[in-house]
Amino acid sequence: MRFISTRDSLARAVSSAYAIVHGLAADRGLYVPQYFPAYFPNDLAHKGYCELAREIFGLYLTDFSRVELDALVRAAYGDGAFPRVAAPCLRVGSFALLELFHGPTCAFKDMALAVLPHLLTLSTVKIGRDGENVILVATSGDTGKAAQEGFAAVTGCRVIVFYPADGVSEIQEQQMLTGNAANTAAIAVRGNFDDCQRGVKDILADTAMIKRLSNAQMSFSSANSINFGRLLPQIVYYYYAYGQLLGKGFLKLGQEIDITVPTGNFGNILAAYYGKRMGLPVRRLVCASNENDVLAEAISQGIYNSCRPFYKTASPSMDILVSSNFERFLFEMYERSAPDLSAAFLQFTKTGSLRIAESAKQNWRGLLYGGSVTQEAAACVMREVQEKHNYLLDPHSAVGWGLASSYYDEAEGVPMLLVATASPFKFPGAVLGALGVSCVGLSGQAQLKLLAQRTGASIPPPLAALAGQSLCKRVEIKPSEMKQAVLEVLGI
Repeated sequence: MRFISTRDSLARAVSSAYAIVHGLAADRGLYVPQYFPAYFPNDLAHKGYCELAREIFGLYLTDFSRVELDALVRAAYGDGAFPRVAAPCLRVGSFALLELFHGPTCAFKDMALAVLPHLLTLSTVKIGRDGENVILVATSGDTGKAAQEGFAAVTGCRVIVFYPADGVSEIQEQQMLTGNAANTAAIAVRGNFDDCQRGVKDILADTAMIKRLSNAQMSFSSANSINFGRLLPQIVYYYYAYGQLLGKGFLKLGQEIDITVPTGNFGNILAAYYGKRMGLPVRRLVCASNENDVLAEAISQGIYNSCRPFYKTASPSMDILVSSNFERFLFEMYERSAPDLSAAFLQFTKTGSLRIAESAKQNWRGLLYGGSVTQEAAACVMREVQEKHNYLLDPHSAVGWGLASSYYDEAEGVPMLLVATASPFKFPGAVLGALGVSCVGLSGQAQLKLLAQRTGASIPPPLAALAGQSLCKRVEIKPSEMKQAVLEVLGI
């Protein structure tokens, strides 16, 4: 398997190891596989998570041996960091809920970032790169701590996380500033996630910065989902969910499902689309947005427009106006015409907006549905689901539930899988507010305890462990100061 750029499909194809180490292509396009391998085993209901991961990884990482893949999977998922059922699929009301928040930082990003450090380290050796890997991360809240956790004390790697100064929950910020290993740093940026992501992409493409790091025996990479090594592990849990639904008798082998994903950067839902292209029986993907409804508008109207008001919401991981992985999806909808897509994104870079080709819109008709749910509506969902089903949703998953409820038609006979992306305890203030419980003036830790008391749910151990831990010094910068901040952290 080789990989090509979304913006130049005629350019030299590269190995998976090369794509993973470099993260972003030189033309600022994203690496995609040359084709989608077929995979839909008849015994899917009996496959464990590690077995599925090894088999799916092997289809794309063809420059890795079976022994290497076994080691990667064991290191990621076999050391007790996840429970026996890494991503349980539950029946709640009319939906099947895929819980992706049982890892070390209580968010779905753990499922991929448990693998990426080991994958990147091995890929570095394979392409013969010497020196340290400097991993740059833009986060809207969850990727940052997941990257810090995954790369903590990994030899030959340094991690620098940038997050919006006022755009994450108190618990999310406390996670990023607590217990950091010597090789990780977290920096607040006065702006939103898009400022952080734009800054990281600029740094990754800055030839002067690249040369300066090279002189210091260092090289850049990324842990965001612009890196295919982040995206690949996310395919696994959709197969795992389907297998669980088969095993529980909710599905028959080959029966189609719909999947609803609350998403901001389009990576999580793109992984579901990749699974469909590989043979997973998926009929339709439902893309759920909050008030920052760029994706909903692009899907329904064909206008991808980031020139709009930015809203800070109770679902901060979706507070995004430029969704990087949407480019990978458009690459497929443009029938892999890199010149056409490159021209479209050149316009997007200049104006912040692009009109999607009519042929591309036709290609996703019947496949992709998009819509938005306000914070007020999501709060009502959290309260209703708690009252009717005794189940706590976090604000992001509540957005997904809200849209799935308006879209789902049980009479069609197509089961709905809803992705639950984070523990509700990562957003205790928002969840308490939705349940009608005042928490004004309470610290994040006090909110955790109050939420547990009022609902009878247990605080996840990784979040309970934050209590009493000392915080690293909080550093806050302007977006224009990100490059200098990287140099200062690295001491070069």
